[in-house]
Amino acid sequence: MDLVAPVVVEPLRRRRCSECRQGPLERMIVEFNAPVCLDCADLGHLVFLRRGDTALTRRAREGSGLWALVVRHNRRRTRYERQGLLVEEAALARAEAACLADAEARARRRARDAARRAERDAEVTAALEAEILRLFPGCPPERAAGIAAHASAKGSGRVGRTAAGRSLDRGAVTAAVRAAVRHVDTDYDALLMSGIPRHQARTRVAPAIEAVLRTWRAD
Repeated sequence: MDLVAPVVVEPLRRRRCSECRQGPLERMIVEFNAPVCLDCADLGHLVFLRRGDTALTRRAREGSGLWALVVRHNRRRTRYERQGLLVEEAALARAEAACLADAEARARRRARDAARRAERDAEVTAALEAEILRLFPGCPPERAAGIAAHASAKGSGRVGRTAAGRSLDRGAVTAAVRAAVRHVDTDYDALLMSGIPRHQARTRVAPAIEAVLRTWRAD
């Protein structure tokens, strides 16, 4: 047998109960075109759950032996719109506890996933640093560490976050080192700030970059 839930209306104007004459009514049902308060309609023991949390609403509704749909008329759209539910207080408490447990479980899972990602990122950075020192044994260790950390920063889109960088492709690693030298060991940035086009600035500093790389390649 299909269940038909009572429909409770939030009136737009002041209404009184047609049975007990109490009012104005915050919520009511309509029987024989007359307003009836929730107490007279035997719904006064239910508590209101505003719409918005789908999981909480579903659990509260499923756990409540009696529940009602709450609606309000939207004059602009000329239709009734759902505002929430009236459910048994005990059912709402159980639903809230279940949702809280789910939220805590999700938070723990997110923390574990974040820790695993951080561990993988650290492994990528360490591997990149080791490869830099292998290709450029003369590179100061602190510079290699800085280059690796910069190139593999999460969300940066830099060499260390690309497939080539993660696979320690020689060209990709060299490109990361060359970029670091360009910005730190030459006047490249100053040239850009003076208005010199990027390609011209790169051409000017290329000999200085190669000189540093030759020194770092020396064992």
